[in-house]
Amino acid sequence: MAVAVFPRRCCSRWRKERISPLQVMLWGAAGLAFLLTIAASLEPEPVVSHVVELSGSNWSLLLQGQWMVEFYAPWCPVCQQMELAWEAFARNSKELELSVGKVDVTQEPGVSGRFLVTTLPTIYHAKDGVFRRYRGSKTLEDLESYILERKWESIEPVAGWKSPTSLMMYGMAGLFHLSGWIRQIHNYFTGTLGIHIWVSYAIFILATLLIGLILALIFVLLVDCMCPAKSKEESFDSVDPDENKIEDQQQTLELSAGDEIPEKGLSAGENEEEGEEESQPNSSDDSAVEGCEGENDLEPFESDKLEETSLRQRKNPMEPEL
Repeated sequence: MAVAVFPRRCCSRWRKERISPLQVMLWGAAGLAFLLTIAASLEPEPVVSHVVELSGSNWSLLLQGQWMVEFYAPWCPVCQQMELAWEAFARNSKELELSVGKVDVTQEPGVSGRFLVTTLPTIYHAKDGVFRRYRGSKTLEDLESYILERKWESIEPVAGWKSPTSLMMYGMAGLFHLSGWIRQIHNYFTGTLGIHIWVSYAIFILATLLIGLILALIFVLLVDCMCPAKSKEESFDSVDPDENKIEDQQQTLELSAGDEIPEKGLSAGENEEEGEEESQPNSSDDSAVEGCEGENDLEPFESDKLEETSLRQRKNPMEPEL
């Protein structure tokens, strides 16, 4: 078996030129840095989105300038299909002189309620606080032509009461925000605590009834404090004296109207008696003339009575001759 024998000069030279640990560490660091630079060059650059994420804190940006905003949900398949087109539309936003935004309705229910969003995806065009609903195609070409050709001018703006800045939409935003809060509590009950779904519904029903009773009690107390009930003496004293005078006048008029009827009856009876007394010395012709003259001034039933008295007057002068 052959054994290699190194000369003494080589061994001594290797001992003299032995590498130090510091040099090993420096070479290792240089090699690691080289590998990192190569890996960074191979990785794709992160895509910078030009779409502005809108929320309840910055939605007022839509009131200034020109905007196109999309309301979407991550689970919506149509929203997922138009995501690339919407990103490309946002990259060309500087050329189109507008800003492009989006709102996640699952994270921002208050903003979606402010715009009364009921279908997904929903797109709005905003120009200096005037909003219009976009109902065209969702392709990139149609979106760009909508802005370049100013097609939004032919669309009627949203009504004033539906505007996101109106008082009604402020209330609608609060209701949507409350619904999102209730859904989160429901998910906490059913998911985290493991409560049955119907038990969670029962809890919400009881809470709603209890809150309604408390609010009704507070409302009644406020009304009672603002408008206290008056006692009978205060209500009698608070009657206007002019009203009492008017009532007294009405009573006197009713009494006077009731007294006129018997007076007329008496006058008619007196006229009959006077006619009978005067008919004896007077002739039948004069009494007939007097009866005709009285008929013009008296009522129909009184005229009949006068006719009867005139007949009696005609018969009375004949009685002594018989």
